[in-house]
Amino acid sequence: MTSQSNWEMLPIDANTDERLFFDEHQWLTIEAATARIIPTDHDPGAREANVVRYIDRYISGTDYIYANADGSGFLQLAGKDFEAWITRMQAMQDKYTEGVRELDEVSREKFGAAFIALTEEQQDEVLLTFSGEPPVQPFLINAEAGDEDSTVGGAPPSNQPVSDEGLDFFHTLVFHTRQGFYSDPVYGGNKDHIGWKVIGFEGPKSLAETQDGSHTTKAFLNMNGWPYSQDPQSP
Repeated sequence: MTSQSNWEMLPIDANTDERLFFDEHQWLTIEAATARIIPTDHDPGAREANVVRYIDRYISGTDYIYANADGSGFLQLAGKDFEAWITRMQAMQDKYTEGVRELDEVSREKFGAAFIALTEEQQDEVLLTFSGEPPVQPFLINAEAGDEDSTVGGAPPSNQPVSDEGLDFFHTLVFHTRQGFYSDPVYGGNKDHIGWKVIGFEGPKSLAETQDGSHTTKAFLNMNGWPYSQDPQSP
């Protein structure tokens, strides 16, 4: 757990489209690949949600990792925490750089052009060559249910049920595409709440609303079950 003394505050314009890590070709390639993972059909997809911006920010360093809960900016790591995260992101940057190179290599072998120059059907075929078997993520045993087939495991340091640690390029890309499509827009993706609108989630307009009480998730809770039925403010 990071101590509070290791945090600084840095306000950042969450709406800028400035590239922080990807060059133009890498940006366009990753944008095209995410658009095939969550394609545009009767609903907008990853391209409209600007998922590539989320990925570019995430792997660029430490500036866009921990949004302050009041929406005023991003908390900045310092000291050993900063060094550890930079080392981790350098490895992630290498993975994306090599991944784009390999996407183009396979695209040229199969169709004689770079990935971004292919049709959507051709891009799908190229991505299928990278997909392989889905990664196995550990999950917690339900001790009360006596689930003997469950794999012992726990949440990674981010407290998310799954992690991008140890994934190959393709599955990292899929993982980050999902995050960029559904995460809070403050992190760069989910532009105009597109991802939330697709699934019918009326999320907060800003992180500040999650702190000042103006946004509530009560509509998504089972208000007839304990302990909500004991809430004096419950209907």
